Amino acid sequence: MDLGLKGKVAVVTGASVGIGLGVAEAFAREGAHVVMAARGEERLAKEADRIAGDHSVRALPVACDVATVGGANRLAEAVRDAFGGADILVNNAGTGSNETIMEAPDEKWQAYWELHVMAAVRLARAFVPMMRERGGGAILHNASICAVQPLWYEPIYNVTKAALVMFSKNLANEVIKDNIRVNTINPGLILTPDWIKTAKQLTASAGGDWEAYLQTVADEHAPIKRFGTVDELADFFVFLCSDRASYSVGSTYHVDGGMLKAI
Repeated sequence: MDLGLKGKVAVVTGASVGIGLGVAEAFAREGAHVVMAARGEERLAKEADRIAGDHSVRALPVACDVATVGGANRLAEAVRDAFGGADILVNNAGTGSNETIMEAPDEKWQAYWELHVMAAVRLARAFVPMMRERGGGAILHNASICAVQPLWYEPIYNVTKAALVMFSKNLANEVIKDNIRVNTINPGLILTPDWIKTAKQLTASAGGDWEAYLQTVADEHAPIKRFGTVDELADFFVFLCSDRASYSVGSTYHVDGGMLKAI
């Protein structure tokens, strides 16, 4: 299926590893040029060079912290300077948390709010005008199943991802008049390097069978009885940003192997 993305410009945050890297590469496979944003400059540059070489597209690395005003501005300026604008924005940058509501300080709440919510707000203000100039575009937010089905140990993550879902819906209603479609994906269990790292840490003192540990997690939470791959999720991201999904506006999609317990 030709998704019609050849020559488009796709901006992906949190693009040096895991889901963001997989999404950037999936766009490149479709012939889109990619702008890859992340904090780690060396790794980001290496992955951008590899993607450009493997897929014969332009891959621009932009080292920045999108949780800050300066970082969001730097990304927008780099995109305008290099491409004149963007057709697609994927707000993917984020991270899990571990705390209790009673003990977490205000500073931690604020840091996650900046990363999961305000980054999306600021980047929308920066990129929507560029998309208007190009006749439209697509914005996709990577939230989490935890936005609607919270895990007990990460209340800050749960709350800020839920806020991102609501922001996405409101933005969708506001900018569809400009032919800009906005949607959200709530992934479930996706096998990222972070999951593998955590599993290895948790099993180190008991023989190190991290793969068995991850299988127990999948057995408990996902009816499909396995983790999803980054590629499986990335393909869904790319499809939603293409004209093949042109009637999808303001929707939230669960890509979770059946993990969601309610409808």
